[in-house]
Amino acid sequence: MKLTSDNQTLAENKVLILYILNNVKYALTNNNLYKIVLAVVDMNYFYFQQFLLDLIHNNYVMQYENDETTLYQITDKGKQTLELTEDLLPGIIKLQVDTNLSGAVEEVNDENSIVAEYMPKSENDYNITCKIVEKNETIFEIKTYAGSREQAKQIVDNWKSYAIQIYPKLIETLTANYAELNPEINAQGENLKDKKPSKAKNSHIEDNSPVSGNINLFDNL
Repeated sequence: MKLTSDNQTLAENKVLILYILNNVKYALTNNNLYKIVLAVVDMNYFYFQQFLLDLIHNNYVMQYENDETTLYQITDKGKQTLELTEDLLPGIIKLQVDTNLSGAVEEVNDENSIVAEYMPKSENDYNITCKIVEKNETIFEIKTYAGSREQAKQIVDNWKSYAIQIYPKLIETLTANYAELNPEINAQGENLKDKKPSKAKNSHIEDNSPVSGNINLFDNL
């Protein structure tokens, strides 16, 4: 696609972006929006950015931050404008959007649903974040740390490759009755409760009078 001075061509491209945002129904990242556009037409990345900036400048698209990610969503003004200008889009372009949109959205969602990264906190200490994201919303997140870069990378690689297998197991563990499945935990607690202080063997006189001062009940455990 060539950027020309043809106002109708420029308008068509902007309407296309509005049409896609309106049909997706939720906010998209810049990269994801561009990938969906490419599934329909061959649009130069720099021209795309200019069209998007123009739409934002005219309040047809809003830009906001969510979980350190910049998202783009059509505004009410953008929807009203789309209703008035949708006929500018050639029927073949609309058909391509309607045909390819579902698959393109699913593809970008799959690419961005599994997130894992590590950041060095010190020479031998790394913070790790593993997430599952759906429609730009984090539905699961776990943070931990590793004592080496190799270990941190292993955790990240495992999450990226096997999150689909790991996630259900984590949820199963977290929602299970852990004490019931691991009775030894309760047994240890009961043993502590049942254990009583032994009587003094060398005492020949039983003294039932109150004892002053504090007694550590765990001295004999």
